Amino acid sequence: MEIKRYEGTGRMSRAVVHNNTVYLCGQTCGDEDKGIKEQTKITLKKVEDLLNKYGSDKSHILSATLYIKDMSMFSEMNEIWDDWIEDGFEPARACVEAQMARESILFEISVIAAIK
Repeated sequence: MEIKRYEGTGRMSRAVVHNNTVYLCGQTCGDEDKGIKEQTKITLKKVEDLLNKYGSDKSHILSATLYIKDMSMFSEMNEIWDDWIEDGFEPARACVEAQMARESILFEISVIAAIK
């Protein structure tokens, strides 16, 4: 089976497509001066754009791993997530508290989705 890697940086690929599945690397907000709600909204928009670019969409997400800097922000993050994800298309999901690559990052997500 063919594996296609897109937008490689020498360290990682932004997206990998294999067997009608797209795997996205961890996505974060580009504007880290924002709070948890804004970072979550911006990051989910980036995920949606990447999924569309590589032949999928948010209704085809199979699995999502969410990383949050501090679980005290969990309910605020979930408000945005719950508004974004469509009823009946909820993916398998895990959410963990994590030390981020930079202090200002509050939210990161990695997604696996079926291609339409």
